[in-house]
Amino acid sequence: MATFFGEVVVAPSRAGVDDDEAAEETLEDREIRRELEKKREVDVQWSWGAGAPAQGAADEPVSCSKLVVAVGHNAAAFLSSFILDSVCWEVVGVVKLWNEWCRTSNTTNVLPTDSFCLFYRLISDPTVLLCQCSCYVAEDQQFQWLEKVFGCIRKEGLQVTILSTCPVAEYKTQESTLTLPSPFLKALKTKEFREPVCCPLLEQPNIVRDLPAAVLSYCQVWQIPAILYQCYTDVIKLDTVTVEAFKPLLSSGIFKSLVKDTSESTKILKKLLTTNETHSNIYI
Repeated sequence: MATFFGEVVVAPSRAGVDDDEAAEETLEDREIRRELEKKREVDVQWSWGAGAPAQGAADEPVSCSKLVVAVGHNAAAFLSSFILDSVCWEVVGVVKLWNEWCRTSNTTNVLPTDSFCLFYRLISDPTVLLCQCSCYVAEDQQFQWLEKVFGCIRKEGLQVTILSTCPVAEYKTQESTLTLPSPFLKALKTKEFREPVCCPLLEQPNIVRDLPAAVLSYCQVWQIPAILYQCYTDVIKLDTVTVEAFKPLLSSGIFKSLVKDTSESTKILKKLLTTNETHSNIYI
């Protein structure tokens, strides 16, 4: 408490622990803390196939020309509907983690409502990877995720595309958010990204957060060409309109060669939504 006006007072903080407080930590407290830290470790498991037994090792990263990271259920559903095809893609990686908000599924046969993080490789071009991340990666787990994922990928010649969604209420503008044509796309890119952008750039003072921001920041530091397409929407659950808001990206350079026959895409999307609604009815 200040004793006179203008006195500098250091507020109490639990960020720093003095010797007396450290001495009070019991052996049981330390064991509990170690167990929690161990439980919160991010486990990345790669299975590159019999043809490449050494790939993915820390001393020999795999070659990768394109990496697409879809964060959230709607972004993941976009890849499932318009890009992924069981004949053309194969699962090569699984990320397992646990935190207060999610526990990843132990299977690759996931439902839209599951928490999962899977990596797919294009069979015809093994340098192209997709990541569907529908689980929440906590702040203290994001660095682990980045180090363990990008540590297995060569950074030379790599280009990264990130897809994510965000509540339109978080979009900062002088206009009323009630008049905005939601959903809409905004982009944020690293200095090294030179290709045309499919939507307007995100204006200041807007910010991005969580795993999409961490991936983009990592690419900025390592001088990797990367772009984040963020969809602002007023629907927080899996939604057809939100998923289809990403469709302008199908004509972009990175997606143009990956798009499958879109005649079945709407059916696949409706099937995902039906499965999601059926699964959600369990909790009604």
